[in-house]
Amino acid sequence: MTAQTRPWTARAGRFGPFRDSALSDATRGYLAYDVPALARSNLSGLTSRRPFTLLGILLALLVIAAFVLVAINASTGQGSTTQAVVVASKDLSPRIPIDGGALELRSIAVSGYPTGSFFSKVDQVKGMVPLVTISAGQPITGNLIAKPGTTLGSQSAFLPIPSGYVAVTLPTSEQQGVGGYIQPDDYISVIATVQINGKVATKTIFHDLHVIRVGPLEAESVPAGTTPASSLTVVVTECQAEFITWFLTYGTLKYALESYHDYAPGDQAKDPNCPSVISARGVTLKDVQAAYPTLF
Repeated sequence: MTAQTRPWTARAGRFGPFRDSALSDATRGYLAYDVPALARSNLSGLTSRRPFTLLGILLALLVIAAFVLVAINASTGQGSTTQAVVVASKDLSPRIPIDGGALELRSIAVSGYPTGSFFSKVDQVKGMVPLVTISAGQPITGNLIAKPGTTLGSQSAFLPIPSGYVAVTLPTSEQQGVGGYIQPDDYISVIATVQINGKVATKTIFHDLHVIRVGPLEAESVPAGTTPASSLTVVVTECQAEFITWFLTYGTLKYALESYHDYAPGDQAKDPNCPSVISARGVTLKDVQAAYPTLF
């Protein structure tokens, strides 16, 4: 390797002092760093990568801006779309028909809910039966309620039996029950026929009995057919229930359908002679003879 190409350091000694003049310009350029040239090289590398860096930053900013705009639009849309819907003004229990006084209209945000989820009129919900407990202030939706008589088992509505009364089931047929024309909410009279000691007598023993169900529970959701129902469920006092049971055992019963013009629907007051189920004391032949002397 020549002196022009091999880097070395000269020391003062027997060979004499180092002489700068012995080095050529090329040798001096090799031994020293060319700072300006190195700076230009680094700057050139940065400049060549700058467009890609700026493009990445720009894309990141665009993505962030898009997320922000979507969030703002979503929150604005949810807050601005409101509707007056029916809500419960007090807690509603399952199986009890809803009273109109337990409902009110309230404006709520409906964005995000399927169309038709809510009711806009109180009359649309009044009389319906809650399937679950509905809390006060909770909007009422179609999946929470059902029409009376359309649900079975544990979700069916409570029978509309006034306080102090009971429900009993009477057997019926086409001839016995007005050809099957007796329907729920009709009122009937009960005619009893007895035969004792060769004497046959007939008398109307009860009237204005409210029919609350026709046929068994399973038949309520089945369309009416040509076959009359086999039973009628009516509202009576416990004392009346005992007399009916006696006549079903020792006599026969037939039913008369009263004119709807004579119906007097409304809350039934308690019978002062039999105000509760514990008021009944049992029925014997002597009691029946005392209550209906013309039959004997």
